[in-house]
Amino acid sequence: MTLAPVQAARSSAELISAETPVLAHNYHPLPVVVARAEGTWVEDVEGRRYLDLLAGYSALNFGHRHPDLIDAAHRQLDQLTLTSRAFHNDRLAGFAEGLARLTGLDMVLPMNTGAEAVESAVKVARKWAYEVKGVPADRATIVVADGNFHGRTTTIVSFSTDESARAGFGPFTPGFRVVPYNDLAALEAAIDETTAAVLLEPIQGEAGVVIPDDGYLTGVRDLTRRAGCLFIADEIQSGLGRTGRTLAVDHEGVRPDMLLLGKALGGGIVPVSAVVAGRDVLGVLRPGEHGSTFGGNPLSAAVGSAVVDLLATGEFQRRATDLGEVLRSGLEALTGKGVTGFRARGLWAGVDIDPALGTGRHVSELLMAEGVLVKDTHGSTIRIAPPLTITREELESALDALGRVLG
Repeated sequence: MTLAPVQAARSSAELISAETPVLAHNYHPLPVVVARAEGTWVEDVEGRRYLDLLAGYSALNFGHRHPDLIDAAHRQLDQLTLTSRAFHNDRLAGFAEGLARLTGLDMVLPMNTGAEAVESAVKVARKWAYEVKGVPADRATIVVADGNFHGRTTTIVSFSTDESARAGFGPFTPGFRVVPYNDLAALEAAIDETTAAVLLEPIQGEAGVVIPDDGYLTGVRDLTRRAGCLFIADEIQSGLGRTGRTLAVDHEGVRPDMLLLGKALGGGIVPVSAVVAGRDVLGVLRPGEHGSTFGGNPLSAAVGSAVVDLLATGEFQRRATDLGEVLRSGLEALTGKGVTGFRARGLWAGVDIDPALGTGRHVSELLMAEGVLVKDTHGSTIRIAPPLTITREELESALDALGRVLG
């Protein structure tokens, strides 16, 4: 038997060049090709190491290859990976019980991606409006905020205000009203008898880590309760320890009617998302009305359960709080020295760079040369969201690198 020749390892430049003719050009990544990772560090194919300050847009809250999560995945891979929901599996009940207990809600609808969770919430909210609230058929509306990012499906970009997400993808799905973020008066004016729900990010991540005024989320909760509509909190980026609490809404002691989770729920290993809600809300779904072949699969449930166990200790929430003060202090020291402003909560920050020094992309490239990976967003803003496992020394080193780049 003749064996196929072993393909020689390709360099970063060769791999990047090889992607161009065969991959859709829907991303513009930094020119780094990651081959290995552990904890807060990644390594490219040439062996150069980088401190990861993006953490997969918060999908890697527990770092790369956290041993508890890897162990859970390995053990489950040896047992069972998929049944579909045509049958029960022995991991799903425990996952749902743990997630409901962690969030203080009743029921879980397991899905895969964050966008699927948002789409599922839109469907549930509309069905609840027709069956419970009594909104006439096909007239339900959902109020959202400008600057939002909830995903990229056709329905979701229908209520985006980011033209780059919308242009060329119409016609758009009706039934949404857009109001300014952090404006309770505008929100109240948009709610009427057809309103099924208000859908908001407690902190807008893609917009640049935009944090609303204290009391805004409490006001949203009060408005929706008085109006008899649902409050849906999209915590796909902000949730699961990132802000120093299990959920960003916990900073105001608010409990939404529906909670959307994803990213970190899969531990950076498998895509896992969920709609978590009260029984009176998710109870409107009946067999055959909604589903997912992979949603709630045993591998996802095993990893998701391990994530819930990590969060139940409170360790990661405390780390995000304590190290968040280090992050804030470092950014305050750079304000006026290339940083024009920043917004931070826990281990999450949007940092506005003086446009005279370059775009956010340019600064990200300079940081990459310093061995630190971040991601730009609109204009001259960069986002910092390291794994919650980062050490104080690593964080301070990254802030020093930012100072050098801006200096």
